[in-house]
Amino acid sequence: MDELKYELLTEVYGRMEAELIKSYLEAHEIDVEMFQESVGQNIYPTTIDMLGKVQIFVEKDKLEDALVLLKEIEQ
Repeated sequence: MDELKYELLTEVYGRMEAELIKSYLEAHEIDVEMFQESVGQNIYPTTIDMLGKVQIFVEKDKLEDALVLLKEIEQ
């Protein structure tokens, strides 16, 4: 069985915050994949019952770099 290429970096609430993080990481040459339940992607996203949660994944070999960049964003 093949090893997974991506690893979970963080989870955020709201697509807009996830897109900002994705853009920042990609500007630093880190490939990003996001996963969100479909109900949370509507015009009026909801956070009821965790449905607005977006998971952000990065390549395993870039995880450490992504964690450093994520800390920069949070400051």
